Amino acid sequence: MERILQITSDGSHTVAVPAMHVTYHSIYGAIQESMHVFINSGLKPLLHKMETINIFEMGFGTGLNALLSLQEAIRRDQKIFYYAVELFPLQFSEYSSLNYSSQLHDDSLRSNFKLMHESEWEKDIAIHSLFTLHKTNQSLLNLTINQSFNLIFFDAFAPTAQPELWTQQVFEKMFYLLSNQGVLVTYCSKGDVRRAMAAVGFTVEKLQGPPRKREMLRATKNP
Repeated sequence: MERILQITSDGSHTVAVPAMHVTYHSIYGAIQESMHVFINSGLKPLLHKMETINIFEMGFGTGLNALLSLQEAIRRDQKIFYYAVELFPLQFSEYSSLNYSSQLHDDSLRSNFKLMHESEWEKDIAIHSLFTLHKTNQSLLNLTINQSFNLIFFDAFAPTAQPELWTQQVFEKMFYLLSNQGVLVTYCSKGDVRRAMAAVGFTVEKLQGPPRKREMLRATKNP
């Protein structure tokens, strides 16, 4: 599968997959999109509500969401356990060229980012004293995990590219992965997706989207 690095409107990289007509992040700003959807709308409201925030990410991809979460953990002195699913990891030539640390003006993150990509799979790895990463090289559809999470970053490719990951069955799995009052955030706001979330019990709200996107979704598991 051919993958090409591409500069987005805010100067940060995304990865394009020409055969699927998709990019890993918004072409209108990779960092801006991830900050808005996953950090500002997902992680920040949970800070310091628990000793350790358990995050599940569907689509580790470039590692940008994990890196931004690490940066927030360090800034706010918040412990995070981060579990990421990725079936097709980036190669060294791809992740080593990503410019996120320089775009975030924080070179101290460079070694952490490298460790995220090079750490062993299927193990808990301490990336920082405040941040533990567990990567699994499995399909979400086949994943079995006996753990609960406070927050889900649902960052699969768009429903047009991966419709099998946006079904009611998948969101039922996400619902049961969350603890009570747990939250799922995603950039996607399609009506079919929203209805699938609601059908399994989520309380779903539309939020303002990132640049050039009108809406995003945040779903909460109420007891």
